This record gives sequence, structure tokens and C-alpha cells, in this order.
Amino acid sequence: MKVKQAMHKGVQWVDPGTSVEHLARAMQEHDIGAIPIGENDRLIGMVTDRDLVCRCLAMGLDPKTTTARDVMTKGTVFCLDTQELDGAVRIMETKKVRRLPVINAKKRMVGMLSLGDVYNAASRPISEEAMQGVSAHHR
Repeated sequence: MKVKQAMHKGVQWVDPGTSVEHLARAMQEHDIGAIPIGENDRLIGMVTDRDLVCRCLAMGLDPKTTTARDVMTKGTVFCLDTQELDGAVRIMETKKVRRLPVINAKKRMVGMLSLGDVYNAASRPISEEAMQGVSAHHR
């Protein structure tokens, strides 16, 4: 199975100057746990719900003035829409990420592949391996 058959389509990124408060509201509104961050037509990072808590709230920063750039994880990893799903799972396991932006041949973000997507679309052995590999504690 190809990644494009399992991913969520129509994902969009937000500007790195977007406030954490806006990010949190968007996550709540769309029932998502991560938002890609883009600048100058390039994907530059990701902000997860955990980033909002650990890099903003726990540090005592103001969500109204703290921006995506302040809390995002830089150096985003991604997969290709034409890639086999098990290859994307290996990336998730290696990088210990639960979500991967999906890029097409034109280097455009066309979707997001989540651990839940893998669990629902992949064969049982692959989905179980993904759940165990991604969920394992960092050492």
C-alpha cells in the first residue's frame, strides 16, 4: 500500500509568526495534534500539542505572544506520497514521530500520515510494529 492511500489529505501549514494561542485553537477546531510550519514555500518545522505544553505553558510563556517559531521542532522529517507505507513506518520508528508530512513529486505537501492512519490502513504486523516502535521510550 502507498502512503497516499492511507494519509489525511488537504493539510496546510501556517506561518512561523502564528501565535501559540492561534495554534491551540486550530488544533482544537480541527481535532488534530500537530500543525506544519512553512515559510518561503518550504516546510520548516512542526508544532505538536506537546510542544505547546512543554515549550510554552510549562516555561511560563504567554501563548498570545509566543509564536510557532518559538516552540516548533525544526528539521522536519517527511515521507513521499508514492512511498510504500512500510517505508514511512520505518521513518516514524527511527525518528520516534507519530506524524509525518507527506510530500509529492513536485515537493508540495499533500497530506499528513499519522500513527492512527497507519494503524487503520496497514496490515496488523506493520501497524503493531509501528505502534511499538514509535511509542517506545527514548533512551
